[in-house]
Amino acid sequence: MEIRSATARDLDSLADIDGTVESARYLHLEQGGEGLAAIWRLEERPLREKMIDPNRLGDEVMFVAKQIVTGADEGMVLIAEHEGAIVALLVAQQRPDRQTFHIHDIRTDYDQRREGIATAMIYQVIAAARDLGFRAVSAETATNNLPAGQFLSKCGFDLAGVDTKRHTNHDVVKESATLFWYAGLD
Repeated sequence: MEIRSATARDLDSLADIDGTVESARYLHLEQGGEGLAAIWRLEERPLREKMIDPNRLGDEVMFVAKQIVTGADEGMVLIAEHEGAIVALLVAQQRPDRQTFHIHDIRTDYDQRREGIATAMIYQVIAAARDLGFRAVSAETATNNLPAGQFLSKCGFDLAGVDTKRHTNHDVVKESATLFWYAGLD
């Protein structure tokens, strides 16, 4: 297994990584209060039925990866190769105005999970952020992707906020909202 920076030749293979998300649980979000007295409460709950989401690599992440790999933008695109195949990906973009690295995507092929590959990639981004004097590494997950939230928490990220209206005004009803995570480097 080798973790390295991606090259332009690797870009076409990134979509082949099986990023399927499976979970029987989610983070239920309750909203209370109003205005500046609003409060949110997260609670782990079982899903009505097991979620199996193919979690395909999106066009926005592919665009960011291409920008970074070709030098048009600053960041890191790391891949892990095993026996000639790309089995993991991390795309992190520098946000100098915020003094952070933002992780747009991290995924490990379904058959290669639980081997520490994603953890090693996260720690490489954290080390690079420290070297640049940045204050944090940020990431986002959805409340219905509990495995991603558990992974970030295990890697030292703290839950820092919630966005209930990112995709639709009905995200809370649909049991899906965006969670913001930060790994502070101070």
